[in-house]
Amino acid sequence: MQSTILLLLALISIVSSSAPAPNTFGYHQVRTDSRGRIVPWYGTGPAQAYDHNIRLVWNFWRTMRKCSNGVPYYLQHQVWKPEEDDARGLGGDQINMALSSWTLLYDYLGDEALKENMILMANYWLDHGVSRPNLPWANLPYPFNTELHSGVYDGDMRAGKGYLQPDKAGSFGAELVTLYKLTGNHRYLEAATAIADTLATRVQPGDRDHSPWPFRVNAATNEVNSMVKDGKKYEATYTTNWSPTLRLFDDLIAMKQGRIEDYKKASKLASDWLKTYPLKTNRWGPFFEDIDTAVVTDTETNADTMAAYILNHPGWDENWKADARGVLDWSYGMFANHEFERWGVIPINEQTAYLVPGNSHTSRHASVELLYCEKTGECADKDNAIRRLNWATYTVDVDGKNRYPRDDIWLTDGYGDYVRHYLRAMTSAPELAPDDENHLLRTSSVVQSITYEPDRITYTKFDTNSVELFKLGAALPKSVSGGTMGWNPTTKVLTVKADRKTVTLVCSAAK
Repeated sequence: MQSTILLLLALISIVSSSAPAPNTFGYHQVRTDSRGRIVPWYGTGPAQAYDHNIRLVWNFWRTMRKCSNGVPYYLQHQVWKPEEDDARGLGGDQINMALSSWTLLYDYLGDEALKENMILMANYWLDHGVSRPNLPWANLPYPFNTELHSGVYDGDMRAGKGYLQPDKAGSFGAELVTLYKLTGNHRYLEAATAIADTLATRVQPGDRDHSPWPFRVNAATNEVNSMVKDGKKYEATYTTNWSPTLRLFDDLIAMKQGRIEDYKKASKLASDWLKTYPLKTNRWGPFFEDIDTAVVTDTETNADTMAAYILNHPGWDENWKADARGVLDWSYGMFANHEFERWGVIPINEQTAYLVPGNSHTSRHASVELLYCEKTGECADKDNAIRRLNWATYTVDVDGKNRYPRDDIWLTDGYGDYVRHYLRAMTSAPELAPDDENHLLRTSSVVQSITYEPDRITYTKFDTNSVELFKLGAALPKSVSGGTMGWNPTTKVLTVKADRKTVTLVCSAAK
């Protein structure tokens, strides 16, 4: 009997040791629906999970420690490490991405700490990292701190001191316009127009190998960054990340601020170039600050950001629908990652030089697919897009750490370039917003303040006339002062057409 028991125990041990470990990804064991397709790791469905994740991520950012010089860690490092300072400095678009996400998240939550953080970041960059006004590339932000804890930004990660990236300057300018509208602080408008002035002055028609502005250029000497590799000279003359710069020009022209005619000319040159070259050649790179000038790489970021701009500005080109569809199809064809098909999901790789699926890239592509569905009514990829968003929830830990798959906790991809895609997805598909909470999902203006109470929502915005989209999961609309409203009880979506700057929406508890 004893030998039989020992034999059984041995067999159990063998079976146990050879049994596959539970399916896990990121920080969590993977959950699937009845058809074996991935669902979020948290909660009862996407709406609850997405809300939970973006709150975790924001809280992690908000409570992040400071460096030894007293500057918040996220203003000096692109990679988070809990007990040591990572050797790498700021990510090229890190502040812009955070400003972009926090604007949307403020509308969604009404948390004043978000506004405070935006002001902190913008002020710090303006105070510690802008090129001198007497330089050829004047008043543009340097994207990198070459001396890690110097407290200043003074160059580019690869090109070194004195170099900057005009595309990131255009992004910062666009976010500064929004911050001006949010705060009323003219410093941000003046800084945005100064950026626009330089970009309008330096713009060129471009050609197949030269974009209207170079990717890396010395602010003082006007020298484009170059390097020699294997006997061949490479120059940083090309990038396609110009949709944020178009937004900057669009906003200033609409506000009648700055050198309007120069902005119109620069915008047309950039638009003509985008239509003539990348929209036809599908050369959608580069974007990232840590890629050498000699590395030829295309990116999901540039492509899908352009597709989103086209969808949000259908007047930009009469073929807007085909343009956006073509970019999305190219992006999927180039960057689809099939490692996770056992869970019914195909995430999206980062770039041709780094074919690894990313939390930010997968969620961006998903949000733009949902935007395409909203704008065109063609929704064949909607379910796939939602599963991509589900997949990207797994990179977030219970404390808000957001780790890139098989890589680091990037303060770009996991934070500013993550939250906004979930909020945009909720806007295009409001069923992805919580069914038991009230949230502003979209405004055609910029919200300066918003207060959520059980029986009312009060908000003030920059423009007198605007359109807002709410998901009222915890309330029923009764009346609105300062506009008219349209209510869909099935989707719980409320549209407000406002004709005043301050609007009060009176509600009753949802039944």
